[in-house]
Amino acid sequence: MKRYICSIIICLVVLLSIGTYYVKVASSASGLPTYTIKTIEGSDKELDSVRVHAALEVGNFYEPLMIDSNRNTNIRGRSFWSDEFDYRIERLVSEHRSFMRGKDVIDSFYEDADFLAYASLNNEYTKSGKMNAEFDVALLDKKDEDETSFRIAVPDQGRFMNTEVWDVQLIHSKLQVLTMNDVDSNDDKQTKEVHLYTIDLAKKEVVSDRTLVSETFTYPDQVEFNIPVDISPSQPNNMILFSIIKGVTHEEGDYEEKPKDSKLLSYQYDTEKLTTIKGAKKESLNLDIARSGYTDGKNLYAIDGTSGKYHLKTFDLSSEALTNDMELDLAFNKRDENFVAIKNGRVYFLVGNRREKETLTNDPAQLLIADLKTGKTLYKGETVRHAADKKNDQKIGFYISNLEVK
Repeated sequence: MKRYICSIIICLVVLLSIGTYYVKVASSASGLPTYTIKTIEGSDKELDSVRVHAALEVGNFYEPLMIDSNRNTNIRGRSFWSDEFDYRIERLVSEHRSFMRGKDVIDSFYEDADFLAYASLNNEYTKSGKMNAEFDVALLDKKDEDETSFRIAVPDQGRFMNTEVWDVQLIHSKLQVLTMNDVDSNDDKQTKEVHLYTIDLAKKEVVSDRTLVSETFTYPDQVEFNIPVDISPSQPNNMILFSIIKGVTHEEGDYEEKPKDSKLLSYQYDTEKLTTIKGAKKESLNLDIARSGYTDGKNLYAIDGTSGKYHLKTFDLSSEALTNDMELDLAFNKRDENFVAIKNGRVYFLVGNRREKETLTNDPAQLLIADLKTGKTLYKGETVRHAADKKNDQKIGFYISNLEVK
């Protein structure tokens, strides 16, 4: 009995110590500088849907920072057991609280005017090391708030060592679930596959398992599958892009990409057509553009700074052609990191400093909001540290981490 009492006391001391530490971290934020967005050009109303996420580096710690649409700073002590909540999930929770319980990955959702659908993968491993994988499927009829949910086994689950959902679409009352699967292997060979699973919601079963791409390789060769950043991951899309990046790891540990062996593909859900995008023309969609691009299922948007100025280029996914090229009214700096959001008929472009070696920076981040079609600047501003805080001699770094547009 004494042994159990001692164990309980030790656990309580550890928890109290952790709790006290994180309270100190959170409370210390009140002594840190505050930031706002200073308007340089345009109307403040353009900021109503904007949040800038950043971090303050203080010693060995990072304090999350958010500058909201009212230009106010909110410094939050980082929770010990939770990460920053996805604002897109936050909206779904506020509108469909019951249905959203236990669901938190935006790529697993599909939403239109009538339905909200969900498909995720639950991966568990047996004592022998084999994977047991199940689809966790749910559908909400928005009109009558009717919910359907069930779990079904992933076909040939014993072949895989890892699975990841890339995209979910609802087509003709069936869920189309696109995944990237790592195949389990007992030899030196590795295999990665892109699968499209069709789930019949009425029958509650997987009626089709189609392997779109399969790549087998042996070290030091490497293969990675990637998709461009989806700016509206839960919206209905008829097409998805993904790339196959091939390379080799040399004896020194350096990685070298093989551009000629890599390729960009598109898949159309309605025609079930898989196409390799050639990008042969000078101003057409290609692999390099797609890798750093943002897509909404109809167009791909890419920031190009090769001319020494920021350009936003728009490519039509159906024709693969360049349909718009507009210059953004911000000074170019190759050391800066940029964040892009496409929404409300606007491009939101945020440029901030990278974290480099041991150098702390407090340089302001630049925010530009422009009309997506004409390129006309609607708003320009920059982050500003409050004058009263500059008296603080404490060395603090300021870094942008994300751009959120509601």
